[in-house]
Order: sequence, then C-alpha cells, then structure tokens
Amino acid sequence: MTVLEYILLGFLLICAIAANLSKNLLNAVLIFMSYSLIMSVIWMLLQSPDLAITEAAVGAGVTSVLFFLTLRKVHQLRGTRDE
Repeated sequence: MTVLEYILLGFLLICAIAANLSKNLLNAVLIFMSYSLIMSVIWMLLQSPDLAITEAAVGAGVTSVLFFLTLRKVHQLRGTRDE
C-alpha cells in the first residue's frame, strides 16, 4: 500500500469515529458526506471506478440530500420559515 492509501484510511477512520461522537446532527451529516467522498477515492485507487461512482452518487449525493431534508423536517436545520 502507498502512503496516500494509509492517509486516506486514517481519514476514513477519523470520519467514522467523529460521525458517531458528534452531538450536532448537521455536523454528523457533513462528516458522513466526507466519509463517502473519501471512500469513493479509495475505490478509485483500488481500480474500481464503478463502485467509486456509485459511492459518490449515492453515499455523498442522494443520502446526504435525504439527511438534509430529514433535518429540516425535524427542525434541526434552519431554512425557510414554515409559518
């Protein structure tokens, strides 16, 4: 393994622990997004571009949008006024 792969695995481990320990839900979602992006880079380094694209699209894209919508529904994310 190269030094870059070890660094990415370290960041992956840090993101996993930080997402679990985060008290703020918005921070946890942002950390989860970065986890998915790092994972997609690791998939590219492992020469699996189909999994990298899927991880980036679903993990960092669709799932994060669903998390943001859920946070807005439970009023943890401040957006437009719901009056």
